[in-house]
Amino acid sequence: MRFIAGLLVFLTHALIGSALFASNFQMEYMGLIIQGGWAALVYFFVLSGFVMTWARRPSDTAGTFWRRRAFRVFPNYLVTLVAYIAVLGLVLHIPIQGRTVLVHLLALQSFVPDLENRIAFNPPAWSLSAELFFYLCFPVLIRLVDRIRPERLWAWAGGVVAACFVTPLLAPVLLPPSKPIEGLGWPELEMWVIQQFPPIRMLEFVLGMILAKIVMSGRRIPLNFGAAVGIFVAVYAVSPLIPERLNMAAIHVVPIGLIILTAASRDSRGRSPGWLGSRLMVKLGDLSFAFYIWHYMIVVHARQWLGTPEGWSTPVGFAVLGLLFAATLAAAWLQFTLIENPMYRRFATSRRRRTLEAAPVR
Repeated sequence: MRFIAGLLVFLTHALIGSALFASNFQMEYMGLIIQGGWAALVYFFVLSGFVMTWARRPSDTAGTFWRRRAFRVFPNYLVTLVAYIAVLGLVLHIPIQGRTVLVHLLALQSFVPDLENRIAFNPPAWSLSAELFFYLCFPVLIRLVDRIRPERLWAWAGGVVAACFVTPLLAPVLLPPSKPIEGLGWPELEMWVIQQFPPIRMLEFVLGMILAKIVMSGRRIPLNFGAAVGIFVAVYAVSPLIPERLNMAAIHVVPIGLIILTAASRDSRGRSPGWLGSRLMVKLGDLSFAFYIWHYMIVVHARQWLGTPEGWSTPVGFAVLGLLFAATLAAAWLQFTLIENPMYRRFATSRRRRTLEAAPVR
């Protein structure tokens, strides 16, 4: 399912940010299109907390955990950051500020209130900045989550969901006024806190951790995977009617949490995931991170190089969309094959640990 979420983000930026169509096709469906990107981010954050908890190793220290996550994220992140800076500076001749480069090199951009600095290079990478903060906090968070008694896990999950709804409602009351974002009309500071501020988005990561503990503890799951998908589709359909402060993340938390929860419960009982578990989907899932980190540069800047700024007819626009998708998938495959996977296999664990894990049991 990771690749499906990445595809939703790709479609959001391709259909809204790159003017593919001469008609008003994009504007007519903007409400539904943009929800795909927002829902996908919720999925990534909840899934991340779930997987980190589910796959935790008893022998892990904070250092070994951080090392594995760093070598999973940073190689891809740094390669695309350098590529993006090169495109802006050498091809488009846009001035590059050293301070902004440093912030992005350290993956701290999601903590920067100023929108222009936060998205200066490869805008979707703000979510990786947030993820790295979650990983930094995980050794402490998991100790706290481990203290929750099994019979109280559902109550804690409900409390985290409630916090996801309360935060965007309190933000306009507690935050000082700020300038509206051009094209959106949203106050810049409010958008940052609700959508991109790591301590706020960490609520979704923590929810994923609690959901993992629910499955691991054998607690009863009140519905199946099909019902969870149905709830998600229903919420997605009405999401454009929901106030924007809530539909950027909050309304998707429960449906996506249920999808992850029921899918994991199904898998833990040995039931087949169907086509989602096919070799193709597993391989696409492996490519999903590289696909996500490359897609914006291709759908926006490669689109500009194709010319026709006013867009194409709807059939031609979809053909161009397919071309951009193929280019992004090819870039993802190259990066996974040549950089992400080799770097992770070589450096994610120490040589001594690899030797011990490979040693035969006598």
